[in-house]
Amino acid sequence: MKTFRSSDGIQWGIELGPPGASNAMIIFRHPDGRSSRLDRYNWINWPGGEATNVTARLAPRQVLDSLTDDVVQRLYHRSMPVSRSTPSTMQ
Repeated sequence: MKTFRSSDGIQWGIELGPPGASNAMIIFRHPDGRSSRLDRYNWINWPGGEATNVTARLAPRQVLDSLTDDVVQRLYHRSMPVSRSTPSTMQ
């Protein structure tokens, strides 16, 4: 698994969700591990020739290996929470 250290010092684990033919979900796993509520995600569009074959699937290792530090940083800064926070009161 790849890792990424955000500007606030948190060491995130990087995983790949089920890849498609032309894109893949990049999941940033929070080190707490007690809840996926703190995890984040973003999508990467694959520029390779595999993207033209709708029945193909990207190779997860190839996608992870292609993620440079700059790409990971950009994906993280534009990432979204996996789930929203739980409201403190229900009305």
